[in-house]
Amino acid sequence: MGSRQVSEWQGRNITVAGLGVSGISAARALARLGAAVTVVDGGDSDAHRARAAELAELGIMVRLGTAAISGSAAGSPLPEGTDLVVTSPGWKPSSPLFEAAAEAGVDVVGDVEIAWRLRGPDAPPWLAVTGTNGKTTTTRMLASILSAAGLRTAAIGNIGTPIIDVVTGDEQYDVLAVELSSYQLHWAPSLRAHSAVVLNLAPDHLDWHGSMKAYAADKGRIYEGNTVACVYNVADPATEDLVREADVEEGCRAIGFTLGTPGPSQLGVVDGILVDRAFVENRQKQAQELAEVSDVNPPAPHNIANALAAAALARAFGVAPAAVRDGLRAFRPDAHRIEHVADVAGVAYVDDSKATNTHATEASLAAYEPIVWIAGGLAKGATFDELVARSAARLRGVVLIGADRALIRDALARHAPQVPVVDLDRTDTGAMSAAVAEAASLARPGDTVLLAPACASMDMFTNYNERGEAFAEAVRALAAEHG
Repeated sequence: MGSRQVSEWQGRNITVAGLGVSGISAARALARLGAAVTVVDGGDSDAHRARAAELAELGIMVRLGTAAISGSAAGSPLPEGTDLVVTSPGWKPSSPLFEAAAEAGVDVVGDVEIAWRLRGPDAPPWLAVTGTNGKTTTTRMLASILSAAGLRTAAIGNIGTPIIDVVTGDEQYDVLAVELSSYQLHWAPSLRAHSAVVLNLAPDHLDWHGSMKAYAADKGRIYEGNTVACVYNVADPATEDLVREADVEEGCRAIGFTLGTPGPSQLGVVDGILVDRAFVENRQKQAQELAEVSDVNPPAPHNIANALAAAALARAFGVAPAAVRDGLRAFRPDAHRIEHVADVAGVAYVDDSKATNTHATEASLAAYEPIVWIAGGLAKGATFDELVARSAARLRGVVLIGADRALIRDALARHAPQVPVVDLDRTDTGAMSAAVAEAASLARPGDTVLLAPACASMDMFTNYNERGEAFAEAVRALAAEHG
């Protein structure tokens, strides 16, 4: 780190909200730069105290417990003398700490903003990805393509190594593939990417943002100050609207991606080939072949869209067509994202436990036919009528689990009354084995049993990974029974 960076932070009183991975990363980096850092967190478990003890050895003060984040009769939750608050992504804007900061005229920023400010003079450009669904897959696809082009890169941001650690670390990069959540974008006013994409927009996290308009506006921040390309989804006009509203550098272009035949300044699909009509000499008459649909793993429609978005960002950075193909071929999706577990008695069993909202689940259901659908969990305020109405024709049967399964059952009764439904009145972890057994009895050879819950998992499981593992374990047990 240069002396200018150190002097900029030396002696500042900074409060970090949250003792998670990003909070600890921010606290450590700012303390190294000479700031006086206080971390506040509402938790007070043994794990919290252990982390606090580690930070205390670095001279970082930690305040734990409810009073630390909400204040008390004794005073404000904002530590005295604070001149900047750095928040972890999940903290709501309405948090008492932030209200106190606003009253005191103290700025609140996130870890991404700090990372952006800590970049050195030779810092690599950022290719940024956001959207309601597909962010992690697209970011990792992009990193795979950039690596195939021989570029030093990493997939960071909302995934992998904390973004501040990457920016302040010793490893040198040519370009970074950065996944950004709406939370992170909300708190990152200075961010200016080389190129960026909003993959799609659907209602999500509205309890945090307050409205769909506010949620979309935070997603749209990713386009602010782009220098080369703002990539949008032709099938989702709201994403193009955000491009129109963005204040970008002169010469920055709007680039669309589509599952159909692309027009000029778009990437799309023609006869099973991913093609580019954006980064070619003559956009009116030329189309550059990039890869085959079969190079995308898995080649489900929404994943092809992810691949096109990743390709658009890579092409905006000057990557050659062959590297797009090689990067897509080399990419392997994360577990629990449309993951084929096994075929049992002619039926495919697919784990998409990561589909925790209706938008992701609709994309998953669109990839198969006919389907025995396993769904349910915590609805997070979602409604299911639109999802069921659009997917009803694909359903052989449905097995429901979880706390809010009645919401899906009622939507099925309204829009798919002909589809048989098994309602498992269970929220224990063993319910998944029963759900797989029920699904197997409904399925016929050639069908797909699909776990795409459209709900969060915390009513029954620690997270979606554990839910997916429970499904896979039940499927493997079923396969063993069939020899």
